Amino acid sequence: QWAPLRHISPPMPKLCQLLLWATLAGLLGGADGSAIARQYGVTSKTWQWRWKGMPQVHLADRPDGYKVRYQYYGDETPDPSKPTVVLVHGFGGNCEHWRKVMPMVAPFANCYAIDLLGFGFSDKLSPRVDEPHVPAKVYNFDTWGEQLLDFIDNVVKDDAFLVTNSVGGIAGMSAAIQSKQSERRQRVRGVQLISVSLRLLHFEKQPVLQRPLTSALQWTLRETPLGKAFFGQVATAEGVKSVLQQCYGDKEAVTDELVEAILTPGLEDGAADVFLDFISYSWGPLPERQLRSLQGSDIPVSILWGEKDPWEPIDMGRTSLGPEQHPKVVDEFVTLKGLGHCAMDENPEIVVPRIKAFVDRYQKA
Repeated sequence: QWAPLRHISPPMPKLCQLLLWATLAGLLGGADGSAIARQYGVTSKTWQWRWKGMPQVHLADRPDGYKVRYQYYGDETPDPSKPTVVLVHGFGGNCEHWRKVMPMVAPFANCYAIDLLGFGFSDKLSPRVDEPHVPAKVYNFDTWGEQLLDFIDNVVKDDAFLVTNSVGGIAGMSAAIQSKQSERRQRVRGVQLISVSLRLLHFEKQPVLQRPLTSALQWTLRETPLGKAFFGQVATAEGVKSVLQQCYGDKEAVTDELVEAILTPGLEDGAADVFLDFISYSWGPLPERQLRSLQGSDIPVSILWGEKDPWEPIDMGRTSLGPEQHPKVVDEFVTLKGLGHCAMDENPEIVVPRIKAFVDRYQKA
């Protein structure tokens, strides 16, 4: 039923894809760990994040800080002889998207996954913290970068490698840049990007003539009932499966287990508002600029990219983010043959050895 969207000239399909994917984000996971995650030996916990930039209107509801859901595999006490890996999901994902990866990473690293603020089962307080409302005042990459650093400081309590997917890669590089800029918080050992977001809806990447149309559509979805109505039409087993199959190279990887993991908890209060706010976020960092900011930081970046990713084209990624363009930062640009946007879930047997190789290269650096 959404086939006509494919014929709208860019960046409109990207906006519609994000909206479809956003519907999934409120559905993934479980505050105490879904039954599916527990089947993989994954434990879920809640961390109270006392963010220094927390708006007053949010402090009134959460005086002890935001509730952030995270997961770990195995013993809660980390092994000091191992490096630490923190897994960061993308837009529409959360900890459960790493459920198959965590048991495979645990033999060589202390392994955590985290729900970014506004995603999964972390808090989703209203994004409307000012009047007139300015989108992305709370839910943005600077905030998520701070969240990751505070999580490493307060929960992990050790230096960590950030392994990321999609927009989680922008958040991870934001954390790395902030880590580089602070003598006290040089916590990030390296960042691995799996099909990182190219931010094709960023204002600078939109064709000039389409900017007013994109802005108008963003406003309509955010400020009128149309956006939530769209959510309601997609939030079915058939709709979820269809969206997932758009971005997986192997359609068979979209299993009943994955669909169940998405549908079972249902939509949380506030999720739609956060996601509709996020798709209006057409400014902020671009990955190519973040890589330039990491020059001279001694924080290496590994890039893995699904060959069949339909949302973040691999050729665009290689051209703008590869080691040729960023030779002192980007360690490698690896094509994951046959895989799509969420390669770590689609085929962890291919992705996890790449995680291990990256960590092994730099854990003693």
